Amino acid sequence: MSRRLDKYGKLPVFQKSEELLQLAEVIAETLKENEKKEHLAAEILTNAMLIQVKIAGAEGGGLYSIRMQNAVLIKLAAHDLLNAVIFAAMVEINEEDYVELMRDKVEEFRLVFVDWIRGFDKTYDIPDNWAIRFDASTPEQEKLEQLMFDEDKFDADDEGFNWDDDGDEDKDD
Repeated sequence: MSRRLDKYGKLPVFQKSEELLQLAEVIAETLKENEKKEHLAAEILTNAMLIQVKIAGAEGGGLYSIRMQNAVLIKLAAHDLLNAVIFAAMVEINEEDYVELMRDKVEEFRLVFVDWIRGFDKTYDIPDNWAIRFDASTPEQEKLEQLMFDEDKFDADDEGFNWDDDGDEDKDD
């Protein structure tokens, strides 16, 4: 396991997402009988995996806006995951009714998810020029927009970030 995945794997929100993925894999396995069912199985698995990808993106992002952007995508993926399972039950294309199991798992995940996002540092952010987090019409926003971007504060290299998984910092030879 890579050092980054090991770091994410210790997060309660990631551990709960593992439970979602495991249940999604069981459900998807029951749907692999024909092309229509396989498409639904792929949707279920894709959303379960997307949740984990976006947790990693939020943890790697640092900035509050990036973390919250990933959080919104996680919420949507969890809803889409549950909706796909509900649809499978509605049209009776799986042998067992997994709706209540998935509802329970999504609710367990949601509780841990809410605790996780409450820990995001709202002060570690910059205006995103889309006015989603910041209201561009307020004096506070105008003041924020006048501030200079502090490259030292937001330099990923200060966090020991590199694109390799080997733990060595990238060096130009």
